[in-house]
Amino acid sequence: MDLENINSRRDFIKKMGAASLVAASTTIPSVSFLSCNSLARYASTADTVILLWMAGGMAHTETFDPKAYAPYEKGMESKRVLSTFPKVPTVIDGLFFSEGLESIGKVMDRGAIIRSYQSADLGHILHTRHQYHWHTCYEPPQSVQAPHLGAWIAKELGPVNPVIPPFIAIGQRFTVGEAEELKAFHSAGFLGTEYGPFLIPDPSTGLDSVRPPKGMTIKRFEARYKLYRELVDKSEIMQQGSGYQRTSLMRSMEQSYRLLNSPEAKVFDLSQEPKEVYDQYNTGRFGLGCLLAKRLAMNGGRFISVSTEYEPFLGWDTHENGHARAANMKSIVDRPIAQLISDLDESGHLDRTLIILASEFSRDAILEGRPGKKVKDQVEQPDIINDEKFYGMHRHFTDGSSVLLWGGGIKKGLVYGQTADERPCSSIKNRVVIDQLHQSIYHALGLHAETNYVIEGRPFYTTPDGQGKPILELFG
Repeated sequence: MDLENINSRRDFIKKMGAASLVAASTTIPSVSFLSCNSLARYASTADTVILLWMAGGMAHTETFDPKAYAPYEKGMESKRVLSTFPKVPTVIDGLFFSEGLESIGKVMDRGAIIRSYQSADLGHILHTRHQYHWHTCYEPPQSVQAPHLGAWIAKELGPVNPVIPPFIAIGQRFTVGEAEELKAFHSAGFLGTEYGPFLIPDPSTGLDSVRPPKGMTIKRFEARYKLYRELVDKSEIMQQGSGYQRTSLMRSMEQSYRLLNSPEAKVFDLSQEPKEVYDQYNTGRFGLGCLLAKRLAMNGGRFISVSTEYEPFLGWDTHENGHARAANMKSIVDRPIAQLISDLDESGHLDRTLIILASEFSRDAILEGRPGKKVKDQVEQPDIINDEKFYGMHRHFTDGSSVLLWGGGIKKGLVYGQTADERPCSSIKNRVVIDQLHQSIYHALGLHAETNYVIEGRPFYTTPDGQGKPILELFG
């Protein structure tokens, strides 16, 4: 077996979303499948979930919960800055968003908004710690690798279409800052590789994710696939992992192989979309990710995440030039999100597709953390603004933010919760925390709060200790 073949195969395995050899060799705790199979499921209102992830900390006062508008003036006080955009009306009477989100505002009659989400107090604020907590419902570190929300759903419900991977993550690269920390929650953890994310960093090349590497024929790949199976069966490295994890790894490879040889692979080919549709979505990688999410939801996707991508000091991570950066991010997300909602609604898929828009926390011009839990400032913010780069929301704020939901049984036109109109713009009514949000998603899918697996002799639940309670008021 030559080194070139090993490296080529390993690269392809990673592209297909399977675990690397190193991951496969990690000792995994034994897994006992007990509680979940004996629990009756609720009557579900959704079959598919799309998570639109605003990575980097989207300020609620600059987006979906605007406060008093303070236009830029050289020499203005920072404490005057609550919103740097004027309010614009939405299709719902009395509901206003900030300028630049007019398209999403026009589809709010098909969804709901939570205006009182609070992120956890995790001490010194790090994006990937909060993202880990949001996506797994567990505060890091954990003694076992906590599964991603999408992995739980993939494991409990399986694929809608047996050829389409049940958990697909679009838009996040792992060659950027904090890559290892990002990988930590893009995982099925103890549930097994087959339930982990099928990774598509760039949706414009999504079809490449289900093809052999350039220059490799199907026949040649089949030979390498056979060789890989032998490696798993015989390699001493592979034998170090648990039997369950080795079996799960092989099932992951088999799923990828089925997709490779299936006509369903064309769902990943965005060039099949009419030009006018493609152009409507094409605001960049995120917009095309929404287009791919639409195609997947209509063709058997189970859980699909589309990220604006977390890369330190870029995107929604607005440590400076906050106003200009927020305006740019709105231009990237507004049109494709609204188009996704409209297209799924018109095709009849929105009724059974739950769409969530969220971010790890919000931002404020002055306060880092939350009242009474202020943490060390990470950004310079002068009291008097004489440079536009200080005009905007630059500091991490965890005491209030917005979550939007559409479809999947969600009550239409609902505004749930409230934040204060004056600084600090904290949640003051119907506070929502992460285990409530997760269990509301599971509730829509018919999954019981006590779903768990026994790991290292103790039950590990979908939400900590199985205590997550769905917000029933969200459902119509």
